[in-house]
Amino acid sequence: MLIGREKEKKTLLEAVENEYSQFIAVYGRRRVGKTFLIRETFNYKFDFQFTGAAHTSAKRQLARFRLALKEQGLKDVASSITNWMDAFAELKRFINQLPEGKKLIFFDELPWMDAPRSGFLSELESFWNGWASARKDIVFIVCGSSTSWMVKKIIKNKGGLHNRLSHRIALKPFSLCLCEQMMQSRNIEMSRKQLLEAYMIFGGVPYYWSLLKPGASLPQEIDRMIFKEDGDMYDEFSMLYASLFNNPEPYMKVISLLANRKMGMTRKELVDKGKFHNNGRFSEILKDLEWCGFIRSYSVPGKIVKDEIYQLIDNYTLFYYSFIHGVHQSKNYWQAMQGKPKYNTWCGLAFERVCLWHIDQIKTKLGISGILTQEFSWRYGGNTDEGIPGAQIDLLISRSDGITDLCEMKYSLEPFAITANYERELATKKSVFSRITKTKNAVHVVMVSTQGVARNKYYGAIQNEVCLDDLFAF
Repeated sequence: MLIGREKEKKTLLEAVENEYSQFIAVYGRRRVGKTFLIRETFNYKFDFQFTGAAHTSAKRQLARFRLALKEQGLKDVASSITNWMDAFAELKRFINQLPEGKKLIFFDELPWMDAPRSGFLSELESFWNGWASARKDIVFIVCGSSTSWMVKKIIKNKGGLHNRLSHRIALKPFSLCLCEQMMQSRNIEMSRKQLLEAYMIFGGVPYYWSLLKPGASLPQEIDRMIFKEDGDMYDEFSMLYASLFNNPEPYMKVISLLANRKMGMTRKELVDKGKFHNNGRFSEILKDLEWCGFIRSYSVPGKIVKDEIYQLIDNYTLFYYSFIHGVHQSKNYWQAMQGKPKYNTWCGLAFERVCLWHIDQIKTKLGISGILTQEFSWRYGGNTDEGIPGAQIDLLISRSDGITDLCEMKYSLEPFAITANYERELATKKSVFSRITKTKNAVHVVMVSTQGVARNKYYGAIQNEVCLDDLFAF
């Protein structure tokens, strides 16, 4: 069953009804459900479909393409296809043999088809620009998990495919709401606390959620899926980056550096710490990781130096570096970790990342969904000479209506109780932020917590609150 994706499905179906030929690119990180969306939308019925194979030579890829044409009905297919010019010529001949009406052509894992020196991309451009776009009966859908390739070669192509796309569909991970719907559709009973913990591990990647089975507790399932050698996700981390990047080592090096810095690092810090060359190639690495949804970049308003900060936001990668990388896992490891100090520390950090993925839901609860905002983290090291203490704020929402929301995220099993000390800490953060940034906005403190905020005498230290249930809003 296809959960959510109504807007994306509508775009795909409307393409079939359009008067003219349509060229659609669907892209997003590995395991996010791109192929599933396309197949389910069209009930697995295509006039022609082909899936590229990873780490395969152009010769073998073309042999597979020829076989696909033959199996799907091309009469008198060429005895051999040695280049992509001939391959697309055979595809045109195949399409011309089809009955009248829209022809649905689907190329999956497009980046894998672009072997070095194969000439694939130029022939793809020729196929669309010189032939398919001149007709009215082609719906051409391309898809790929290598988001950076899809963006650079198709979405932002500066050559023959520049501005040629009819639609681009950037498929995002599921929200908590959609993950809940997915579990309900599969008759897996989970409380919202359990759904939150699963999200802190899997993020909103539908494939990971699809591996959960009914009848066992979540800790048991995590042990089975991730920590057992025959588990479905035992080697997922190495496969994840290797499948997206031809040379994954520098990407994983950036990720490993960011995994240890909660609020992120500047480009200069990454270059210095990782001993990278500060050049265009390093810019590509950062942009590729951002396009794939592993990191985000943000700037701090009011800073004299507009140096962007890069922050790791992929939940599964954070989980990997917290509990898998360099750690010896014993039998039933995750079950044994429940409630341990390391587990509790991770819960706090992971919950903050979940909040970053649900800023739209936070804005909705605050009644500012229609207001232009900028979201960022902020830190100040302090100045002993001037008597200004250091301060760290995990999420600030700077609003165009003259207010900045200082968001504190707290993971707890009970309603969070503000103490006298914590009230003073909040006041200090507000004061330091206002003084250092010289913001003219009013600063409101917002508490985002799992179980709400206790109504004690210090509750007035906050102006608003968001609880776990609010993050489940659609």
